[in-house]
Amino acid sequence: MIQHGIRFTFKPGVTPEQREEALESLREQGRAIPAVTSFVVGRDYGGEYEWGAAFAIEDLDGYWEYLIHPAHLHTDRVGLPLVDRFASFDITDDPSPDFGERIAVLHQRRFDSLPDITKLVSDLGEYVGSAAPGPHGD
Repeated sequence: MIQHGIRFTFKPGVTPEQREEALESLREQGRAIPAVTSFVVGRDYGGEYEWGAAFAIEDLDGYWEYLIHPAHLHTDRVGLPLVDRFASFDITDDPSPDFGERIAVLHQRRFDSLPDITKLVSDLGEYVGSAAPGPHGD
């Protein structure tokens, strides 16, 4: 099982309507992507970010399905231009010592195949976490 999480803060000046569109798109990911077995989207308490989401996914095949699903790509295209600071993380009960590397490979594969998403991620003010350092290996 993998719990894929994101934490983020919107840029100053993002309207309530823009914010709600991005949050609703995250919720739609949870509803639309078959690999997602449960999800939560909402306020992030106890950290440096304002909002967060977590998606439960069974395995790496499902993780890949999640990464390239049209609902996820829509959220990236709608939401990332509104985000200043972004962090992703993954928690798993898989004991494989290379599990984190395998997740990073999936993210890099996605960056390599989707240049518009790569640009959106590259333009974030801060990007840390499971897919970091990001598309350019900075």
